[in-house]
Amino acid sequence: MSRPTRPAPPIRAGGDRVIPARADRERGSVTAEIAVALPIVVLTLLLGVGGLGAGMRMVVLQDAVADAARILGRGDDAGGAGAAVARADRVAGIAVARSESLVCVTASAEARLLGGIVVPIRATGCALDGGR
Repeated sequence: MSRPTRPAPPIRAGGDRVIPARADRERGSVTAEIAVALPIVVLTLLLGVGGLGAGMRMVVLQDAVADAARILGRGDDAGGAGAAVARADRVAGIAVARSESLVCVTASAEARLLGGIVVPIRATGCALDGGR
Protein backbone atom coordinates (compact mmCIF):
# COMPACT_ATOMS: atom_id res chain seq x y z
CA MET A 1 0.00 0.00 0.00
CA SER A 2 1.42 3.39 -0.92
CA ARG A 3 1.58 6.30 1.42
CA PRO A 4 -0.11 9.57 0.58
CA THR A 5 2.42 12.19 -0.40
CA ARG A 6 2.63 15.39 1.55
CA PRO A 7 2.73 18.72 -0.26
CA ALA A 8 6.12 20.35 -0.53
CA PRO A 9 6.87 22.93 2.16
CA PRO A 10 6.40 26.57 1.16
CA ILE A 11 9.40 28.59 0.03
CA ARG A 12 10.17 31.93 1.67
CA ALA A 13 10.60 34.73 -0.88
CA GLY A 14 12.01 37.39 1.36
CA GLY A 15 10.02 39.36 3.86
CA ASP A 16 6.74 37.81 4.92
CA ARG A 17 5.70 36.61 1.44
CA VAL A 18 5.50 32.84 1.04
CA ILE A 19 5.45 31.16 -2.40
CA PRO A 20 4.04 27.64 -2.47
CA ALA A 21 6.36 25.03 -3.98
CA ARG A 22 3.82 24.25 -6.72
CA ALA A 23 3.90 27.81 -8.05
CA ASP A 24 7.68 27.62 -8.19
CA ARG A 25 7.51 24.53 -10.41
CA GLU A 26 5.06 26.21 -12.81
CA ARG A 27 7.12 29.36 -13.16
CA GLY A 28 7.90 29.97 -16.86
CA SER A 29 5.28 27.58 -18.19
CA VAL A 30 3.30 30.40 -19.85
CA THR A 31 6.44 31.57 -21.62
CA ALA A 32 7.12 28.05 -22.88
CA GLU A 33 3.55 27.65 -24.11
CA ILE A 34 3.72 30.95 -26.00
CA ALA A 35 7.09 29.99 -27.50
CA VAL A 36 5.51 26.80 -28.88
CA ALA A 37 2.23 28.37 -30.03
CA LEU A 38 3.58 31.56 -31.63
CA PRO A 39 5.22 29.93 -34.67
CA ILE A 40 2.05 27.93 -35.32
CA VAL A 41 -0.07 31.09 -35.20
CA VAL A 42 2.32 32.94 -37.54
CA LEU A 43 2.39 30.01 -39.99
CA THR A 44 -1.41 29.85 -40.00
CA LEU A 45 -1.64 33.58 -40.69
CA LEU A 46 0.88 33.37 -43.53
CA LEU A 47 -0.98 30.45 -45.12
CA GLY A 48 -4.25 32.37 -44.81
CA VAL A 49 -2.80 35.46 -46.48
CA GLY A 50 -1.28 33.31 -49.24
CA GLY A 51 -4.62 31.56 -49.75
CA LEU A 52 -6.39 34.90 -50.06
CA GLY A 53 -3.82 36.01 -52.64
CA ALA A 54 -4.34 32.83 -54.66
CA GLY A 55 -8.10 33.31 -54.47
CA MET A 56 -7.83 36.90 -55.71
CA ARG A 57 -5.60 35.74 -58.54
CA MET A 58 -8.21 33.11 -59.47
CA VAL A 59 -11.00 35.70 -59.60
CA VAL A 60 -8.94 37.99 -61.85
CA LEU A 61 -8.05 35.06 -64.13
CA GLN A 62 -11.71 33.95 -64.31
CA ASP A 63 -12.77 37.44 -65.38
CA ALA A 64 -10.01 37.54 -68.00
CA VAL A 65 -11.02 34.20 -69.56
CA ALA A 66 -14.63 35.33 -69.75
CA ASP A 67 -13.50 38.45 -71.62
CA ALA A 68 -11.27 36.38 -73.92
CA ALA A 69 -14.15 34.01 -74.73
CA ARG A 70 -16.40 36.95 -75.61
CA ILE A 71 -13.66 38.44 -77.80
CA LEU A 72 -13.32 35.18 -79.73
CA GLY A 73 -17.11 34.72 -79.83
CA ARG A 74 -17.47 38.08 -81.61
CA GLY A 75 -15.07 36.89 -84.28
CA ASP A 76 -12.08 39.04 -83.30
CA ASP A 77 -8.54 37.68 -83.62
CA ALA A 78 -6.94 35.38 -81.08
CA GLY A 79 -4.31 38.03 -80.26
CA GLY A 80 -6.92 40.14 -78.46
CA ALA A 81 -8.04 37.14 -76.41
CA GLY A 82 -4.45 36.32 -75.49
CA ALA A 83 -3.83 39.95 -74.54
CA ALA A 84 -6.89 39.95 -72.25
CA VAL A 85 -5.53 36.94 -70.35
CA ALA A 86 -1.96 38.31 -70.35
CA ARG A 87 -3.18 41.53 -68.71
CA ALA A 88 -4.58 39.47 -65.86
CA ASP A 89 -1.66 37.05 -65.52
CA ARG A 90 1.33 37.25 -67.83
CA VAL A 91 2.54 33.71 -67.12
CA ALA A 92 -0.82 31.97 -67.57
CA GLY A 93 -1.13 29.39 -70.32
CA ILE A 94 -4.17 29.65 -72.57
CA ALA A 95 -6.13 27.05 -74.55
CA VAL A 96 -9.11 27.59 -76.87
CA ALA A 97 -11.74 24.96 -77.63
CA ARG A 98 -14.66 25.36 -80.03
CA SER A 99 -17.79 23.26 -80.15
CA GLU A 100 -20.95 23.61 -82.23
CA SER A 101 -22.02 27.01 -80.93
CA LEU A 102 -19.58 27.77 -78.11
CA VAL A 103 -16.03 28.97 -77.81
CA CYS A 104 -14.32 28.16 -74.53
CA VAL A 105 -11.08 29.62 -73.23
CA THR A 106 -9.12 27.93 -70.45
CA ALA A 107 -6.21 29.58 -68.65
CA SER A 108 -3.86 27.79 -66.26
CA ALA A 109 -1.37 29.25 -63.81
CA GLU A 110 0.32 28.41 -60.53
CA ALA A 111 0.10 30.25 -57.24
CA ARG A 112 2.78 29.85 -54.59
CA LEU A 113 2.04 29.82 -50.90
CA LEU A 114 4.93 30.54 -48.53
CA GLY A 115 7.28 30.38 -51.51
CA GLY A 116 7.29 26.58 -51.77
CA ILE A 117 3.74 25.26 -51.86
CA VAL A 118 2.46 25.33 -55.44
CA VAL A 119 -1.30 25.51 -55.99
CA PRO A 120 -2.56 25.07 -59.58
CA ILE A 121 -5.14 27.60 -60.73
CA ARG A 122 -7.38 26.91 -63.70
CA ALA A 123 -10.21 29.06 -65.02
CA THR A 124 -12.55 28.39 -67.94
CA GLY A 125 -14.95 30.78 -69.61
CA CYS A 126 -17.31 30.13 -72.52
CA ALA A 127 -19.29 32.37 -74.85
CA LEU A 128 -21.58 31.92 -77.82
CA ASP A 129 -19.60 31.59 -81.05
CA GLY A 130 -21.55 34.06 -83.20
CA GLY A 131 -18.55 35.34 -85.14
CA ARG A 132 -18.21 32.28 -87.37
